[in-house]
Amino acid sequence: MDIMAFGGMGIFFVFFVIIFTLVIGTFIFIAVKGISQWSKNNHSPVLTVPAEVVAKRTDTSGGHGDSSANTWYYVTFQVESGDRMELGVPDKEFGLLAEEDLGILTFQGTRYQGFERKKMVE
Repeated sequence: MDIMAFGGMGIFFVFFVIIFTLVIGTFIFIAVKGISQWSKNNHSPVLTVPAEVVAKRTDTSGGHGDSSANTWYYVTFQVESGDRMELGVPDKEFGLLAEEDLGILTFQGTRYQGFERKKMVE
């Protein structure tokens, strides 16, 4: 059967099917990736290590017109081996952390569990 037999509607239908397949495929890929990361975090040990806060950043999306904005907060920690990891942190803790803070980081996989700042000896 020839697509052109349907005229412009045939081409429209083919593009619709392609776009629909790409959107659904992307959604499934993101869902599988998220579930995989969640499962990997659940099977990772909870680790508590000395660390330093070396950087902070935020990522904001939305906020156009009448829509609300969403903000995610990230902190980069450096452990004693020199390795660095960026973890998403709750907004309330983000404001309490400062670059160069030293303390004890607790995390599970890519999941932030907490940071206890070391008290400085004067």
